[in-house]
Amino acid sequence: MSKEIFVVAYEGADDSTLLNYAIERARKEDATLHIVHVLEWSPYTFLTPQEVEERHTRRKHEMTRAREAIIEPAIAIATAAGVEATGEMRYGQVVELIAATATAKGAAMIFVGRSGSNSISARVFGSVPLGLAQIAPVPTVIVP
Repeated sequence: MSKEIFVVAYEGADDSTLLNYAIERARKEDATLHIVHVLEWSPYTFLTPQEVEERHTRRKHEMTRAREAIIEPAIAIATAAGVEATGEMRYGQVVELIAATATAKGAAMIFVGRSGSNSISARVFGSVPLGLAQIAPVPTVIVP
């Protein structure tokens, strides 16, 4: 019997409460973590071909830097706590990609931090936790 997988929608060091909670739950339930960080993507349809190429190059650099600064340290923290963990960087729309990752990994649960934003845009357009609560294919735990 394989272990359950918990997907963690991780923003970085500011999400330490989220990561610690997910690690504790994984340890208690003998599950593995799959830590995902998504760099937001927004389409700029008015860019020139040269600007598109520059943006693509910049995106690759951002992905590498974020993997080294966000994913690898989170995996190290989980591993040091005795929890098996993997991770990945994604580029695009956060809610859709986290839900798709949970489906692809056959995850049993998603963990996401509560958004601290009270901005008008967050209230009008929703937040990542709210979006995941609406479309996630598995239970979503919102960690304060």
